[in-house]
Amino acid sequence: MKEVTVSELKKMIDTEEDFQLIDVREENEVTIASIGGQLIPMGDVMDNLDKISKEKKVVVYCRSGNRSGVITQALETRGFKNIHNLKGGILAWATEIDTAVTKY
Repeated sequence: MKEVTVSELKKMIDTEEDFQLIDVREENEVTIASIGGQLIPMGDVMDNLDKISKEKKVVVYCRSGNRSGVITQALETRGFKNIHNLKGGILAWATEIDTAVTKY
């Protein structure tokens, strides 16, 4: 499984790299904290494969990196070669990049 650190993601955002960011948490979690991206809850990902780019780099995140890791591996078995898990998830982002993001 390929991973991206929060520092690498921050650089991708700052340099306006062309990539897709997917949040696999639930809607109620987004109201607590968010770093952006397209919301496709974990349980809905396999029904929305057409919404996931096969051309661009794709970074998948959740709260801690566990759910997004499962999704990253599942997408790899479906032929996606450009999928990356955000290591540590939004918790790592809140710790290392933006302390204003709520930890939950």
